[in-house]
Amino acid sequence: MARVEGKVAIVTGGGAGIGRACCLRLAEEGARVVVTDISEERGKETLGQIEDKGGEGLFFRHDVTQEDQWGSVVGRTREAYGGVDVLVNNAGLYLIKPLAETTVEEWNNLMAVNVTGVFLGMKHAAPSMAERGGGSIVNMSSVAGLMGVAGHVLYGASKGAVRIMTKDAAMELGASQVRVNSVHPGYINTGMAAYGAAAAGTDIEGLGQLYPLGRIGEPDDVANTVLFLASDEAKYLTGGEFVVDGGGSAGVVVRT
Repeated sequence: MARVEGKVAIVTGGGAGIGRACCLRLAEEGARVVVTDISEERGKETLGQIEDKGGEGLFFRHDVTQEDQWGSVVGRTREAYGGVDVLVNNAGLYLIKPLAETTVEEWNNLMAVNVTGVFLGMKHAAPSMAERGGGSIVNMSSVAGLMGVAGHVLYGASKGAVRIMTKDAAMELGASQVRVNSVHPGYINTGMAAYGAAAAGTDIEGLGQLYPLGRIGEPDDVANTVLFLASDEAKYLTGGEFVVDGGGSAGVVVRT
């Protein structure tokens, strides 16, 4: 299996959950993966798992809100591997809170990670991709960026911003053969889903009943979509939205 053989991929928030699954899946299919995360411990664990399976990669501790760190990550990746072919802007924060109780500090902190981090990633990675004749940027949005959810004004605003930034960047970068697409997961079996279940007064199994398939997704369900978009199989796809939610956004589930 070599769907991304020879490609160099940077994955932010690669220390856990969907980010880790993306790192492992890309490495399994032949990419050299640069794992970045705010947590050095978790990021190194992911890199260790890649190497244990015979893959190759690097780890950089990385705060995606800091532009100088983006310059360093992309620069060090180019020094090690010659350039960047794939960027997965996955790092993100999740907050469920009523509108009237959300603070400006919470707004600014979450927007810095979820929106500014994506902007900076595209800004710094795209020129390197263009130099290599093209590349693929995958921005992690959410179904909350497509539809309204109570308690999600802040989170939804950030993921809606990612959705539109993706389309804007796709229009701007298309001439350089840099493709930009967004992925929109529903609840996936990670710590964020556990938090969402607790906020809703249920558990993971209860959340699964919101979806036609009767279960929430697994990190690999998202990672497989990211792998496809990173590969040359998706060479004519840009500016698109790829929903991974077991049909949850397709309509209202009524169980009898």
